[in-house]
Amino acid sequence: MTPAGYRRLKDELHRLKTEERPRIVREIEAARAHGDLSENAEYHAAREKQSHLEARIAQLDDKLARAQVIEPGQGEVDTVRFGVTVVLTDIESGEEVTYTLVGEEEADASRGRISVHSPVARALLGRRVDDEVTVRVPKGTREFEIREIRFDEL
Repeated sequence: MTPAGYRRLKDELHRLKTEERPRIVREIEAARAHGDLSENAEYHAAREKQSHLEARIAQLDDKLARAQVIEPGQGEVDTVRFGVTVVLTDIESGEEVTYTLVGEEEADASRGRISVHSPVARALLGRRVDDEVTVRVPKGTREFEIREIRFDEL
């Protein structure tokens, strides 16, 4: 993952441990004060929230412990690789799309960030400007021409 992605996960983990966890503990304590726990919906809802929170904390701890942080690079780049931004033209429609290849945890297609393990990224890896690439996507097959490869600030 990129250093920016690593920082985002660390920030989320910190927020969950320092803000969300204590808030849920307070909710459980308040619900406990209402009496009989067997029929206390607030208590059960708070315990369920706590369970989900602890699962997310464990997941983030694991991802951060196993993360391989890769500095994408700077300057000129001649082939598609992790961390680059690629400008493509759809050969059939002429539509231009831009993708940045990032780690799975950082992927957000709506922002043009795709996982380096996605079908599009795998088809692009190692390619150069002006290469034509055929990509199998859920809607079928698309052909792109690589117009530009650059490093953008993540």
